[in-house]
Amino acid sequence: MTRATWTVDAVRALGTTTDIVTAAAVLGIGRTTAYQLARDGEFPVPVTRVGRRFIVGVPHLLRAIGAAETAG
Repeated sequence: MTRATWTVDAVRALGTTTDIVTAAAVLGIGRTTAYQLARDGEFPVPVTRVGRRFIVGVPHLLRAIGAAETAG
């Protein structure tokens, strides 16, 4: 299985939010671990639960990878 390399531009292109699986891929975390961390409140960036889904703000991801969003 080939893993995509996430660039800062690719993360920005996600929009304002993304799902937990995509956020985990950006951070190099596996799917199962990501869900467990989110349920335990230990995911590396803030996660919002909406029904059964976990949503992650892209600006939080950008800060986590050292590419904080700037006003443009």
